[in-house]
Amino acid sequence: MNPTRTAGDAGGQPDDRTTDPATRRTADPATDRAAEKLRTLAAARSARATAAGLPDSPPSPHWRADERTLRLLTVATAGAGAALLTGHAWLLALAAGPAVLLALASPGHTRPTRLSVEAAVEPRRCFESEHVTVRITVGHDGHIGPPEPTVALGPDVALDALTVTADGVDLVLRPESWGRRRLGVVDLDVPDAGGLTRRTLRTDLGTVDVFPVPTAARLTPIPVRLPERIGEHTAAHEGTGVEVVGVRPHVPGERQRRIHWPSTTRRDAVQINQFAAERAADVVVLLDALADFRDAATGRRSLDETLRAAAGLTRAYLRRHDRIGLVAVGGQLRWLTAGSGERQFYRMVESVLEVRQDRPCRGPVPPRIPLPALPARALVYAVTPLADQRILEVLGQVRERGNPLVVVEIPVGDPAVEPGDATDALALRLWRAEREAMRSTLRGRGIPVARHTPGEALDLALAPLLRRRIEGATR
Repeated sequence: MNPTRTAGDAGGQPDDRTTDPATRRTADPATDRAAEKLRTLAAARSARATAAGLPDSPPSPHWRADERTLRLLTVATAGAGAALLTGHAWLLALAAGPAVLLALASPGHTRPTRLSVEAAVEPRRCFESEHVTVRITVGHDGHIGPPEPTVALGPDVALDALTVTADGVDLVLRPESWGRRRLGVVDLDVPDAGGLTRRTLRTDLGTVDVFPVPTAARLTPIPVRLPERIGEHTAAHEGTGVEVVGVRPHVPGERQRRIHWPSTTRRDAVQINQFAAERAADVVVLLDALADFRDAATGRRSLDETLRAAAGLTRAYLRRHDRIGLVAVGGQLRWLTAGSGERQFYRMVESVLEVRQDRPCRGPVPPRIPLPALPARALVYAVTPLADQRILEVLGQVRERGNPLVVVEIPVGDPAVEPGDATDALALRLWRAEREAMRSTLRGRGIPVARHTPGEALDLALAPLLRRRIEGATR
């Protein structure tokens, strides 16, 4: 599973079908103009369909008359009716022209009796703003004209390119935010070879798993006590690491290469280097999904920034070969036991892709965190906008179990204030005062609060935590 692959990576060489149609030109200017007109009309129809929302009722499975056919029939009928009413035979000429055109364009035995549509979507997993390529092919047993697509996109999905081919349509879509996103629905109006009748085929493009782009992070603060497992963090006690923490007198049987010669020379006795042990850390990311606030100034959503920060923390610790788990507290409690390796990152993200679809938690207190979700001595990062008082109850559960705890605040969601409106200004002051009260409560309990500004590197918020190791509460 490699969601970082983009549309042009499928076969090792860029596929010309997925490039911008504006860069591909044929030798015939008339053909280029016709193709450009088809793209323009299809884009306009798609914009209207997307604004109207995804369709509910299925299209008719039968052939129907085309608008061109209806116009020709109207002219022919009007000419014949005028000739009969007025008695002027020359008016039949008005009906003869459209009738001849209808006869010449009649599909006869060339109109398909079987039509089918197939959509190939690649890839089904990607990161935010990466391209998803869709190729829609029409299967038939006769002759058809160029299909006319209407694309109704799902929420937070953009259409970057559209190309109409002889037997189908090529699309390039771009999911703009993380989650399990529905790409949308495509209706293809398939005309017969003469353009007199047409039939609509519908295909659902399904869903894609869109992963958040992790916030840049490299620093990995550690707690005072580490599990007895070999890793890359320097522990506080002596072991078999590479960092020298002191010297001591030689004991018979120890290796000579550990002798510290400068101290041996000064003290006239053999001195041995002491090394700090190297251990791995257990980390749990606690994701606050109790509410999703939209920042009026920047348009950012608190849940988006919360998950991006959590993904950045996950990546940083997995690079150090630590074990990391996840607990998502919201409409439904989701948790994943701690693990290591690159696959753990994708397991964690996939476990919270459905968070957007969860119903908000309306109860006074969220459910209790199960014991296996918080290993003993595991460092817990609570990533939260500090906008819901109930998160304090959850943090209290973590503190009761003695786990070292760090709160990473995502300051997103300040309400909009109209200039000169005293009521709005007072509401904003109360909002900020409640947040400051929550920070003071946490710091009063000995819990460090790191304030992370979206768009900046997470290391700026975590750097002060490196001055000292993080302690847990006593049980």
